[in-house]
Amino acid sequence: VATNIPYEVVAFADRRLKPLIYIYSFPGLTRRTKLKGNVLLDYTLLSFSYCGTYLASYSSLPEFELALWNWESNIILCKKSQPGMDVDQMSFNPMNWRQLCLSSPSTVSVWTIERSNQDLSASDCSDVSFVYRLVKLPLEDGSFFNETDVVFPQSLPKDLIYGPVLPLSAIAGLVGEEAETFRPKDDLYPLLHPTMHCWTPTSDLYIGCEEGHLLVINGDTLKVTVLNKIEEESPLDRRNFISPVTLVYQKEGVLASGIDGFVYSFIIKDGSYMIEDFLEIERPVEHMMFSPNYTMLLIQTDKGSVYIYTFGEKPILNKVLDACDGNFQAIDFITPGTQHFMTLTHSGEVCVWWLEDCACVSKIYLNTPATVLACCPSSFSAAVGTESGSVYFISVYNEESPQVVHKAFLSESSVQHVVYDQRGIFLGKVFGVNANPQSFNLSVTVAKDIVQISTVSLLETDTVQVMVLSSLPEAGRSRLEMFTLPTLLSQVSTTFTDERGRLKDELIHKYLYELEHTLSSAVLDFQSKQIHGFCSQVPYICSYLLPKKEHIGIYILKPYQKVQSRQYGPGILYLSSHGLLLITIAKCGILCFRDVYTLETFAWCRSHSHQGHGIQSMRISMDGQNILVNGRDDGTLVYLKWKRFGGHLANDILDYYQKLLIFLSSTMDKENDYLSRTPKVSIDLASNSEHTKQKASTDSSQDELVLTDVKKEIPWIQQKSQEAIKKEVNLFSKKRKEIKKGIKALSKTILNMMEENDKLENIAKLDQQEFGLDLEALERLHDESQEEVAKMKKDVEMHNLAKNYLAELIKEECWNSMAVKGRALKCFHIPCVVENFPMKARTAEELKELERVLQQKKTEAECLKVQF
Repeated sequence: VATNIPYEVVAFADRRLKPLIYIYSFPGLTRRTKLKGNVLLDYTLLSFSYCGTYLASYSSLPEFELALWNWESNIILCKKSQPGMDVDQMSFNPMNWRQLCLSSPSTVSVWTIERSNQDLSASDCSDVSFVYRLVKLPLEDGSFFNETDVVFPQSLPKDLIYGPVLPLSAIAGLVGEEAETFRPKDDLYPLLHPTMHCWTPTSDLYIGCEEGHLLVINGDTLKVTVLNKIEEESPLDRRNFISPVTLVYQKEGVLASGIDGFVYSFIIKDGSYMIEDFLEIERPVEHMMFSPNYTMLLIQTDKGSVYIYTFGEKPILNKVLDACDGNFQAIDFITPGTQHFMTLTHSGEVCVWWLEDCACVSKIYLNTPATVLACCPSSFSAAVGTESGSVYFISVYNEESPQVVHKAFLSESSVQHVVYDQRGIFLGKVFGVNANPQSFNLSVTVAKDIVQISTVSLLETDTVQVMVLSSLPEAGRSRLEMFTLPTLLSQVSTTFTDERGRLKDELIHKYLYELEHTLSSAVLDFQSKQIHGFCSQVPYICSYLLPKKEHIGIYILKPYQKVQSRQYGPGILYLSSHGLLLITIAKCGILCFRDVYTLETFAWCRSHSHQGHGIQSMRISMDGQNILVNGRDDGTLVYLKWKRFGGHLANDILDYYQKLLIFLSSTMDKENDYLSRTPKVSIDLASNSEHTKQKASTDSSQDELVLTDVKKEIPWIQQKSQEAIKKEVNLFSKKRKEIKKGIKALSKTILNMMEENDKLENIAKLDQQEFGLDLEALERLHDESQEEVAKMKKDVEMHNLAKNYLAELIKEECWNSMAVKGRALKCFHIPCVVENFPMKARTAEELKELERVLQQKKTEAECLKVQF
């Protein structure tokens, strides 16, 4: 993207095959023109000239083409390709628009636009051309490299025996221009690596280098001067080495940013410069730019946040845009979805946003990689799943200061799904969790390899229907598991679960279904009579009727209704709060609203691009008015509202919304009162388990190791398993004692038999292994040993056969094929050996050639006799 302030236009290039450059007026954002060139893949840099209607563009692979446009006339004035030359920054000279500077980490070049005709607005561009010159950069230590001293040294050392030492070009036998420019391939001198450049009013260039040097380049002669750094009496702590990331020029010197989050002022005077602290930003600064009147400085950090620094008697630093730490991983509305919503990034940054203007209200950092987020419908709380297997419960009772009120360490595997039912009674993951923030009772569910969890929790019922979609990749099918949870499960959880915390199938009425094809998503209808699924292999949305009669085992479902989705790529299905809207998203980036009965689309919106792999997730508020759509790879979150929302559809969803709020009002008051009084849970970067591991590694005592293992944080699954094992040990302790007594008596009997066997004669004595009681194991070991011996014999035979075959080949090649065999005569008393030269049989062509050469030699001999 590039901006032109005098003409108030902005230019940007799209990402596609054979891209275009669009010129839009600002702030009206009306298109002025579009520029079409011959670039195949992508434009990487755009830059407007400071005067005139000229735009420079640079493309990467495969052209590496620099082009100069007259964007108002929509023509290319000139272009030039530099294969393999990748450029990081391009800028016009503010005082002379005919000069361009292109810089990369290895080169700096100055390009001049030349034309014989002074009227550059003419349509004939045949006499416009680019002339570029490369800047000779200094070495990494700041010194300059003199090639003539290496190729032709002034004083060469002389050797009295072998003569003078010759230059490398003379040794190579080169003369002329090649000798003057010759350098061996291994004769490398590492140069400085430029990172950023900026122009001055005198048409000079300031270059910041990765090694910390600051260069000045004369715009006419391209002479490079390395500025000397003046060290202060007390150098900057931890910041005495600065690698400029971006540079901007001001009348008093240069402003530069480093990777440490500071903006520095370089005060330049008489070939030297001094560094002073100018501004401190929370993150490393990637870009800076002055306003046209140089009263404001625009600053962008590497995270994407934007600041404006206003100069004056009392300078002000304002944050214009507060970017999140990475792409949005998950999104959800805070109940009831009319004022605030929450976002989650992979790094564990949880943000609360104001819905009206999408401004960030507050943040909280979990300091652990996070995966999923879900807001509770019955309280101002949210659940966040992490890669470490924990679930954090966050209170947003005060949206300006969210707090972690509880942490549940469920398993050592990452949490992939967190779903609340419509009334906020249960929280579904690979676990079923009581959603009320007062208790957090856990019970294990029944599925694995989960793709999606769907729940149905109606107001007039006392149960919650749960459907779990899992994949069977080996069979090329999908499996559906359905069960029912009573709303009073938290009060009677001990009767519904076994000693290991697993739900009993006979009490939750679990049923298994399989499909003959794979689904990428599936939701349960609110009447619990049918299932809607999005096919993963073909672009179809199917409906499946559930059997009315109970069944045992696996029931195969077949679609009774099938509609083409017109969306490509695997999609995901969602249901609105009242269950009459079926919402579909897919990789193409299109959001579709369908009627749940006919599956026909009545509204759609393209919210994201397919190049960013489409939509990742979607959330709709309880009243159906607000919609959040999260992109997968483009890092954008789109907030949508209806242009027209009325009729029976709007009345139905608003009526259900009012009933749901009335139903949840008492529960929300009770739970929110608890949240307001719950103390905050501290979040540390280092967990307790890590601390105990470090302590155990530093102490070699066995007693100390056992003590630290007790303190280690144990997942909930493992705790349940240990409790179950303890109960089983206590339950069967009497039987264990009886079995141990029997084993001891049997072993005593066998020992007596072995002692008696030792006293017998050799002919009557038994072998030691014959006292083994496990005859099957003995037979198996004997068979395995025989198989191993047979395998070794076969390997040896094959090895000998290969050696014999190789010997035959060598004998045939080196002995049998020889017409003259190789022989040698050895002396007995002196170390002398006389050998002949083995020769192969000559072919007919070789004999003919030999005869011709011998005849030629005879002819030459006769000629010599005649001459002399």
